[in-house]
Amino acid sequence: MTEKKLPKKTLFFYGLSEMPLSIASLPLLAFIPNYYVSDLGLDFAVVALVMLLARSFDAVTDPLIGFLSDRTDTRWGRRRIWMFFSIPLLMMATYKLFFPDNSWEWVPFNLDFLSLNLGAGGHYLLFWFLVLWFGWSMLFIPYYSWAAELSSDYNERSTIVGWRMFIGTFGNAEETIIIIGVCLLIVIPITISLSVFNVPERMDYQVKQGSLKEGLIAMWKNKAFRQLIFAYFFNYLGVSLSTLTVMFFIRGVTGEEEQGILYFVFYYVANLIGIPFWLWLSKKVGKHNAWKIGLSVFTILQPCYFFLGEGDYYWMFPITFIAGLAGSTFHLIPHAMKADVIDYDTHLTGEDRAAQFFAAWSFVTKMAIAIAPFFAFTYLDLIGFESPPGAINSPEQILGLKILFCLGLPLFLILAILCVRNYPITQQKQEEIRREIDAKKQQAQGA
Repeated sequence: MTEKKLPKKTLFFYGLSEMPLSIASLPLLAFIPNYYVSDLGLDFAVVALVMLLARSFDAVTDPLIGFLSDRTDTRWGRRRIWMFFSIPLLMMATYKLFFPDNSWEWVPFNLDFLSLNLGAGGHYLLFWFLVLWFGWSMLFIPYYSWAAELSSDYNERSTIVGWRMFIGTFGNAEETIIIIGVCLLIVIPITISLSVFNVPERMDYQVKQGSLKEGLIAMWKNKAFRQLIFAYFFNYLGVSLSTLTVMFFIRGVTGEEEQGILYFVFYYVANLIGIPFWLWLSKKVGKHNAWKIGLSVFTILQPCYFFLGEGDYYWMFPITFIAGLAGSTFHLIPHAMKADVIDYDTHLTGEDRAAQFFAAWSFVTKMAIAIAPFFAFTYLDLIGFESPPGAINSPEQILGLKILFCLGLPLFLILAILCVRNYPITQQKQEEIRREIDAKKQQAQGA
């Protein structure tokens, strides 16, 4: 039996909650670290260590939230209630991170006894990053799990992610941080509430499951999941590294101090334009093949920035536009593939643990966000790169920055391509899996 297509109203309201995630992801990588180092005076090493420590906390919280979300059973379902209660945490942490007081107000712990020497600013940044990422997990894990449950159709899952990505994209360093911070404080409660109250959940889920340990073991035995999560990790690690260092590249290499935000506007406009094409292509050649094509195009283009120099800021735009078209696949395709991997797990084990899969996904995403700053800032510190606006760097320091920005991303994208070279879940395979799952459900209901 063909499943009824989701109405556009449902797709629209579901996609709204992607907006704060999308708006926040850019400043958390490109602007917040740059702002705290260049404008507020924290050391490269302190910010890098803070982001790594904050991500280590997620090794506990993300699997726990995924496990609990799968087991939640309320009259409103099991996903929306977690999303709704993420709102106050996200708003409070956003305000503290985007509007910091240079006096670095009191926080409830101090890690100097570990000889970390973070200082007052480092402890302030670490505490509010922990609050932010915990609220992010409460939103991200149930929200993306919900997407896997909205439809079981192979191609419609790409459409759901396409709507989510399209809506989510509409979203001086200090002035930029203030503007984005205000937008987030407005967007977070409105968009999440509209999704929660306007999109119904499927209520035919099974809450009873095995232990958290059993779930993690079953996930690891899922070959398709291993391939997908490693490929996404390398993809996101490369993108995080590029996003994190692009403002340093724009300032240090091209000499542009004021218009760096235009780069991101241009890139994300290209992302939007590319969505329909990649949706079409993924239906023709399969999701994983479309993803590999996008990864390959970006791998070829990124080294082209190496040939730019002082005054060449606007020559970045042709490269950025084509790369932005290819970059649509980074967010669109792997997210659509995740639901197919969850179906495969349900087929193998008979369990329904979508949120545990998305908890693993959330943790891998955050580890990429943590490792990229730690690697990049340690590298920039070693080569002696100067980050404040107007700083003068030697030709050797500029060359070191170019190597990091232009060659780091392609290296990780090549690893991602290798991870999915023999990916097993095609459209035909996914449809077979869904038929068997539906048949087992009907047998269980009949019994």
